[in-house]
Amino acid sequence: MIDRLSMWNRSQPHDRRERLFGGRGAVLVWSLCDVGPAPPFGAVLACELEAGGSVGAHVQQEFAEVVIVLEGEGVALIGAALRALQPGVVVELALGQTLALENTSPTRPLRYLIVKAKSDP
Repeated sequence: MIDRLSMWNRSQPHDRRERLFGGRGAVLVWSLCDVGPAPPFGAVLACELEAGGSVGAHVQQEFAEVVIVLEGEGVALIGAALRALQPGVVVELALGQTLALENTSPTRPLRYLIVKAKSDP
């Protein structure tokens, strides 16, 4: 079980994703569901985008999602609209929307949660 108070603990099982969707740098990803998320959720993830890193533009094809920024600073490109990222910002993404993320700090990670919602069949 992941200790929720230290969800970015590198000793906990996580994935390292390099140049995600054509971005730069790495994103560390921890699943916060021990067995799998309960419906109607598809995933609950803690993410850490390294300093100066980015996640390339990608379309929400399978799940609508909510991105909740917990630490750091950055910019989200949602379609053609830019949105500043800082702790407390919530970005809602419907199916079909495009998202790109950038960590604008040269020294600190951008930490955020992603909650993916399953669509009705």
